[in-house]
Amino acid sequence: MQITPINTHKITPQDSSLARLLDQYVTAIPERSILAVTSKIVSLCEGRVVKNDGVDENDLVARESDRFLPPGKYGFSLTLNNNILIPNAGIDQSNSDGGFILWPEDAQQSANKAREHLTTRFDLREFGVIITDSKTSPLRWGTTGIATAHSGFSALNSYVGKPDIFGAPMRVTRANIMDGLAASAVLVMGEGSEQTPMALIQDLPSIQFQSRNPTQDELDELQIAMEDDLYAPLLTSVDWLTARR
Repeated sequence: MQITPINTHKITPQDSSLARLLDQYVTAIPERSILAVTSKIVSLCEGRVVKNDGVDENDLVARESDRFLPPGKYGFSLTLNNNILIPNAGIDQSNSDGGFILWPEDAQQSANKAREHLTTRFDLREFGVIITDSKTSPLRWGTTGIATAHSGFSALNSYVGKPDIFGAPMRVTRANIMDGLAASAVLVMGEGSEQTPMALIQDLPSIQFQSRNPTQDELDELQIAMEDDLYAPLLTSVDWLTARR
């Protein structure tokens, strides 16, 4: 796998078109590649920024979350947003020039549109897009990348029913392709002042490309109900709060 970061100017809410940024900085795309785009620049192009001029961050987090817990030891709220467990509903102040950057309004729609735009521009058949962010993991310092949306390839690779190296059928393993790609891309793009909010991922022989957007059934397959999750004893043992948006 080869990942090439793409350097850009300092993107701000004045950059109101993601398609224009793609045209400006993505100059060539080979077949069977995937473009990673940080959710932050999607949000900036959508104007999803709240000025930090007396805004109560906790109220903002509550409004942007599907469910949330009160701020904990480090001042962050543990939240559920689009069925992703993430601090502060994904709201970020880094590289925001003093504001709060919210998650994109509809990351899946943004991924779909970006893929459609670039496949048409470069006449591609097998090409994918992921929208990325970073998250923490329980009991581990640091952040890793995660995909908030994908398009153009199968996000899961199921090993269920396939034999392991000794011939025994595997029962539960499914490789999360989109999050694996996101973790690798975010590592290369960086988290600070690198100004590389996009990356082209190539040499992907195991990816099942699809010349279309994911179906709703495929998107639903990525979700696990809280009570069915392996971590259900933790997730269901707390009193999640909700706020009207």
